[in-house]
This record gives sequence, C-alpha cells and structure tokens, in this order.
Amino acid sequence: MHGPPLIGWLLVALCAATGGYCLLQMRGEPPGPGRRVAGAEALMGLGMAVMAVPSTVLDPRPWGPPAFAAVFAVAAVRALLPVPRGVGLPGHRLHHAVGALAMVYMALAMMVGTTGGHHHTGGMAPGRMAGGVPLLTGVLLVYFAVYVVRSGLRLVPMTDGAVDGAGGGAVDGAGTGPPGAGWSRRPELRHACRLSMGIGMFAMLLAL
Repeated sequence: MHGPPLIGWLLVALCAATGGYCLLQMRGEPPGPGRRVAGAEALMGLGMAVMAVPSTVLDPRPWGPPAFAAVFAVAAVRALLPVPRGVGLPGHRLHHAVGALAMVYMALAMMVGTTGGHHHTGGMAPGRMAGGVPLLTGVLLVYFAVYVVRSGLRLVPMTDGAVDGAGGGAVDGAGTGPPGAGWSRRPELRHACRLSMGIGMFAMLLAL
C-alpha cells in the first residue's frame, strides 16, 4: 500500500490488535475446529500487520513477498480442504480462503512493483507504477466492502444484546456468550475482529 505512513501505522495497530485477540481466543478454545478457525484468523491479522508496516521502517524485499505468498497460499489451500460434515461453516471457510488469496495477490503485487519503495505503506516515488491487476483489485474491493457492511449489520444486534444483558445484571461479563464464557470467547468480539480485518483488507487493497 502506498500512502502516508500514518495510515500504515494505524493499519498495523488495528491488525496486530486483532491478531493478538485471535491468539488469546485460540488459547481458550479446546482442540478442534474452533481453535483451527481462531488460529487462521490470528495468522491473517498478524500477517496483515507485518505487511502494513511502512517501507521506510521495514522493506521486506526481496525475501518478504515470496514468503508471504507461500504462507498464505498454504493457508488458502488449508481453508478449502474437505472437513467432516458439520465441522465449521462452509461460507466462513470460503471467506478465509478468499482473504488468504487476497494476501497472496498483494504479495505478488509487491514483487512486480516497478521501482523501489513499493510496499504497503511509505512514500511513493514520482511516476512509480503500483503492482496489481485493476480488474482483480476491483473485484476484491467489492467483495470486502460487502463483507464489511454485512458484518457491521450482524454486529449491531449482538452489541445491543450485550448491553441489554449488562443492564439486566449479567454475570461474569458473558454478555451474549454462553454462561460463564470468558471475554476471549464472546461472539460479539469475534465478529468485531472479523469486521476489523475486513476493513484492514479493504484499506490495503484500496491503496495497492
């Protein structure tokens, strides 16, 4: 992403916080599909945070883009692998695959930038061409824009329910989660993290 370093650091903070929360959530999950999903989301959030670091601070080329592409290509394949019936939602696994492939695409775009300084943030040299295929970038932008809007609309009733629960004397801060659930397993926080990653992905694609 080319643009002001401040935007890059804001994305780093957003994605790192999201990835860190997903790591905590993974630790609180028993072995199974829940931990696997949390691990995939943690990888996505932390990978986006590293990719968003301004190039004036960290320019990962030449080794960075191929490493990003390889890691997230594996993550995309893993998300699309067949799983036992009833384990995980197919739509959610497909979204993970799309997100991982978008990371692969941005990593490849970093590799084919025509001049120095091409990274997800940092100064843009005059006349420099960014990598990426405009049509594919546009399709991904539309996908993540729709995802962000849908996630936001789904999050509103969850947060309303959490406020209502708190007003009614909810115990252990569980809110809308199951009785006794810790804060790291609250569904509204999970959806908020997915919404944050969708916003981050949209911003990174927009500045590609």
